[in-house]
Amino acid sequence: MPLHPEIASILASCPHEEPGPLDPAAMRAGDEEQVPALEDRHPVAHVSERVVPTPAGDVPVRVYAQKDAETGAIVYIHGGAYFLGSLDTHDHIARRLATATGLRVFSVGYRLVPEHPFPAAIDDVIGVVEWLLAEGESAGWDGTTLAVVGDSSGGTLATVVASLLHDRGIDRITHQVLYYPSVDLDLIADLDDQHYPSMVENATGYGMETAGIAPFNAFYFESGADPLDPRVSPIKRSDLSGLPPALILTGEFDPMRDEGELYGQRLADAGVPTVVHRYDGAGHGFVQHFSWLPEYGAAFAETAAFLRGE
Repeated sequence: MPLHPEIASILASCPHEEPGPLDPAAMRAGDEEQVPALEDRHPVAHVSERVVPTPAGDVPVRVYAQKDAETGAIVYIHGGAYFLGSLDTHDHIARRLATATGLRVFSVGYRLVPEHPFPAAIDDVIGVVEWLLAEGESAGWDGTTLAVVGDSSGGTLATVVASLLHDRGIDRITHQVLYYPSVDLDLIADLDDQHYPSMVENATGYGMETAGIAPFNAFYFESGADPLDPRVSPIKRSDLSGLPPALILTGEFDPMRDEGELYGQRLADAGVPTVVHRYDGAGHGFVQHFSWLPEYGAAFAETAAFLRGE
């Protein structure tokens, strides 16, 4: 099907930006300006701020809950190519996850590049998961469901964290939910946009363009992230067996569609229960930017059903 007409209309109205060096500070400020006022955000019964002590240092975490009682937990990891995004810019996703699933959501304010070199983000998320495992009752986690959920680069961090904890014999994560993850940064680093058909088919006109992926990830590479490292490109991991069941959502018009779907196939081939669902008419970032459209807001209901085992 064609690009969703409302998405197409919004993209057509966006000003064309000439290529040039990316300015993280300016881009972050621009994103923060788009955050709705608190009274205009999706309502959640309880929202609180915590600072979680980890071996890597203190990590800010925002906690969302619909219930006073203990519940299962989601560790949510925002996207932004490792240099953008914050607890505020992705607050709406965490809120929708909390109300759709009924679980307590722990949104992680991990450190960003270029100020904090690789693997700071990974260390921060692992530290929060380990804190939750150690302090679950006091944090409101009932010891049942423990899912890692992330969008775009946050999805990549989610599966990497699950893998690294598995390697250490910590298999308490019950689910991984990856919204349009970027799992093969090796091709981005080599500018090999011919490997995946979606990189060619969806190169221009759908929001995120193939030519822009490498500049957005350059800060990560320059911070010490090796695209051949499975912690950076999880599709490079030789053994995917034993990882938590996965739900991977991709967009029809996302340049990174095919790598996410291939990762899902490799998980399934390794014996990991995996569901891959391509959302028609959607481009990259549809959960973040277009979940107000019923077709894409359905991603939260699908996530909730997956976490319930339906």
